[in-house]
Amino acid sequence: MRIGIDLGGTKVEGVALDDTGRIVARQRRPTPRDDYDGTVRAMAEIVATLERETGTRGTVGIGMPGVISPATGLVKNANSVWLIGHPLQQDLARAMGRPVRLANDANCFALSEASDGAAAGAAVVFGVIIGTGTGGGVVVHGRVLTGPNAVAGEWGHNPLPWATDDERVGGACYCGRRGCIEMYLSGPGMARDHLRATGISLTSEDVVGRAETGDAACESTLRRYESRMARALASIINVLDPDVIVLGGGLSTLARLYTNVPAQWGAWVFSDRVDTRLVPPLHGDASGVRGAAWLWGPREFA
Repeated sequence: MRIGIDLGGTKVEGVALDDTGRIVARQRRPTPRDDYDGTVRAMAEIVATLERETGTRGTVGIGMPGVISPATGLVKNANSVWLIGHPLQQDLARAMGRPVRLANDANCFALSEASDGAAAGAAVVFGVIIGTGTGGGVVVHGRVLTGPNAVAGEWGHNPLPWATDDERVGGACYCGRRGCIEMYLSGPGMARDHLRATGISLTSEDVVGRAETGDAACESTLRRYESRMARALASIINVLDPDVIVLGGGLSTLARLYTNVPAQWGAWVFSDRVDTRLVPPLHGDASGVRGAAWLWGPREFA
């Protein structure tokens, strides 16, 4: 049995998968925000509960915000900032009494969709998270590409490419820089853009909903968003040339992205045509936690 944990900013979710990839048990609880010890304890308790329910001991994979630094073994680059600087892998292994594998949540999402999801069978997959933040993960021939710096796929903290004059300054990102892609393509980024353009404060969900009813200002916000996504993903295609790009996170449910973004990205891709496919996730919100479970192979044991 494989157990996957998705450590999010607001919730911690765990699932147990059987050998076929079927979810046989699930647990969810609020994330103990700003409480590192409580976060470790919550994940250990979820694993213990799943194993009691199934009567089986499992391997444990964890999808997390940020990554474990290869240099220090400590958490870095996490927007759940109370994790930063802690030896999360060691603490979890101690709390759970076994080795654990951790990967960035976007990597887990990409692995799930590449394994048995919307990109199953594709050689190179780029998984995108567009929600509270903007993340990315790379899977090549069924394996997560991490890199020596553990930052493969971190497109959200590159500058927005081919920026227009009014985009060049950009907002201040939590990473300490300005103009990051995350400041434009996340849900909060869309909300900030709409506020800046109109003086009206709306959530990204409200912007999408009002655009669907004919609100011209909200429609303009979505068109700016689509243009920025097309440029940002074109830069990924120019470097990685993936077979499939899968969108995940709250904004991935916006159906128009799958036609409007590919219709524009060809102007920025250095090719005579673009065969990369942009697709929605097959497993939806479950992709991250399923991908965490898939961090262990079929013949590996805790």
